[in-house]
Amino acid sequence: MNINRKGFLTLGGLGLGATALAACGGPNTSGGPNNSAAATDWSKVTPAAEISFLSSHPGSSQPIEQKLIEDFQKANPGIKVNLVTGGSNYEEVAQKFQTAQTGNDTPDIVLASDVWWFRFAIADSIIPVDDLLKAVNDKTEDFNATLYNDYKYDEKHWAVPNNRSTPLFYYNKDHFKAAGLPDRAPKTWEEFAEWAPKIQQANASKAGYLHAYQYPALAGYAGWTLQNVLWGFGGSWSKEWDFTTDSDESVKALQWVQDSIVKNGWAGVSSKDAVGDMTAGAVSSTVSSTGDLVGTLKAAKEKGLNIGVGFLPGGPASASPVCPTGGAGLAIAKKSTPERQLAAAKFLSFYTNAQNTAQFSEATGYMPSRTSADMSAVLAKTPQIQVALDQLKVTKSQDYARVFLPGADQEMAKAAAKIMNEKADVKATLSALKTTLQGIYEKDVKPKLKS
Repeated sequence: MNINRKGFLTLGGLGLGATALAACGGPNTSGGPNNSAAATDWSKVTPAAEISFLSSHPGSSQPIEQKLIEDFQKANPGIKVNLVTGGSNYEEVAQKFQTAQTGNDTPDIVLASDVWWFRFAIADSIIPVDDLLKAVNDKTEDFNATLYNDYKYDEKHWAVPNNRSTPLFYYNKDHFKAAGLPDRAPKTWEEFAEWAPKIQQANASKAGYLHAYQYPALAGYAGWTLQNVLWGFGGSWSKEWDFTTDSDESVKALQWVQDSIVKNGWAGVSSKDAVGDMTAGAVSSTVSSTGDLVGTLKAAKEKGLNIGVGFLPGGPASASPVCPTGGAGLAIAKKSTPERQLAAAKFLSFYTNAQNTAQFSEATGYMPSRTSADMSAVLAKTPQIQVALDQLKVTKSQDYARVFLPGADQEMAKAAAKIMNEKADVKATLSALKTTLQGIYEKDVKPKLKS
């Protein structure tokens, strides 16, 4: 498997109409997995009567997943779709899917996150969807180009966008009002550092109150959310294949993070669920996925809380939003039979069509994947989703180190835990992380690259 270094596209900030790769976008190369499915004459294949869909139901999406499955089965009575719980997060789904490769019971459709789809592609575990979608008459040009091209590799698409998201800044409006602050997200982290002591003081007497801000649980993709702070300070996990975790800017960014917890005391780290901490009234703000939006607003309303959302704050090196996209797509297993692959394609086309992607967005807060999706009814019911749609226009591509290095996200979370929970020296921890990432690159990635 050869990947041309020059084939890794230079990833920049992308808007909704961009046709290049964004966020977790894959490289465009002349190599690629051995794909026997490319030669299949789909016109001679009859869709299977039963397929399986492996998901972790992110963003409390199981009810809408099941509804859309039932709608599909009504429209296609000859195909049954079994929804399988693969775990509580993307990693558990990926591990279950990988384990299934050694047996004869491979799921036909898998929920593949931004840090997993590319590994599945180069491991030859999934197949391109282009010919399959054409065979079922899907109008792929209607996919949001940025989101669809996130899965483009070797001039093929390896998944369709569905559970796509950006992080948002969530805040308790009443807590901010009590502190005499404007009803909006802070424009920069520096501005929030000025606000935080006021928020803390104004709300400290509330029962169970902890912090003005709560960092998301580190096991919940710290490498993803911390990119925002790194970028705001001019730092990064990497600049393409140059690992920059120990740069002056990166160290300054995560020193700021550590100080907000240890020195200044207005921030904490969630042990499990930061938005849950917020809807419990324990914290005044946090950063979390758009996929948590609908569930968070519902939980807050039930508890009489008034929650607002806004763009992610910038930093001293960038006052403009510095936001990564993320989330997951839906891929089709290579080990499935052609009959099951074709049935899976019919399901994915239906599941992500304009009407259904709007329903999925309404139920969860995830991005609609089709440009023709009518979001007017969704926005009338949940106008906060417009913030997520607007922020998508100013997203920035994720660092190579996070999305292309196997296991790097977990290593970033370990380093963050040392810095944020164990008060470890920031420079030394980030230097050690750089060594680890470099080792992963040298062992698992560089040998597959051509100069």
